[in-house]
Amino acid sequence: MQEFLVRTSHKPRPLPSGRWAMTQRWNDLLFAHWPVPVSSLSSLLPDWLEVDTYQGSAWLGVVPFWLDRIKIRGVPSIPGVRSFPDLNLRTYVRDRYTGTPGIFCFSLDASNLVAIAVARMVYHLPYYWAEMRLEQRSEREFAFYSRRLFAGRQVMFKARYRGLGPTHKTAEMRAGTFEHYITERTCLFSSNRSGQPIRANLHYVPWPLEEAEAEIECNDLPSTVGLELPRLDPVLHYSRRLAVYIWPTELARPAIAGRPVTVAASPSG
Repeated sequence: MQEFLVRTSHKPRPLPSGRWAMTQRWNDLLFAHWPVPVSSLSSLLPDWLEVDTYQGSAWLGVVPFWLDRIKIRGVPSIPGVRSFPDLNLRTYVRDRYTGTPGIFCFSLDASNLVAIAVARMVYHLPYYWAEMRLEQRSEREFAFYSRRLFAGRQVMFKARYRGLGPTHKTAEMRAGTFEHYITERTCLFSSNRSGQPIRANLHYVPWPLEEAEAEIECNDLPSTVGLELPRLDPVLHYSRRLAVYIWPTELARPAIAGRPVTVAASPSG
């Protein structure tokens, strides 16, 4: 299959203020997205967030992958947190006051209890413990299985997926495309224990997407938040890997825009 260069000639994003708190690498991601009515998601979001639409629809995404190269700034490597599978149910939103685009996760599942504890305590993310397996069938083909533990009801996700290689469409990721819509997200929104809106800023080199195929045998995630998927095939993408830098959480509030600063594509230190 012909390979295409990923365009990264646009201006680098300004780095968030302060120093990153954590870095990790995301690997072999499947992005499965379904269009859903805006009204069905709006009622599930905090009042300070609004749905960010594409072609008039809200989009619900299920993203299985696995993590490695996890590093917390100033902390030695934590035994048992070298790599593990992850699964999230997400949508795309904007801060109602600042217009900042970001990701909102309805749930996240992982097999590593230490990582779950850190994510819940530090980033206030709705993580759940799950039995998970990710089996590599070929270079770009995977079988993913997740079953949430102690959930009181069945919450399973089971799928086989494969990346089909880059194309002109997925490699360019121009503004206005669906690929740009799902990837140009600079922060992860949540709420702290006091109910205050918070965000964790993200920085990454724009990732290469590929078209994908998938057979999703079981997907109980949407029903856990009262959502029903349309009877449509999902829009599918695959990404080989992505280095992500995550900043400490901060209160999400109106911010005075500063002048952008040109920075290197990948932060150091």
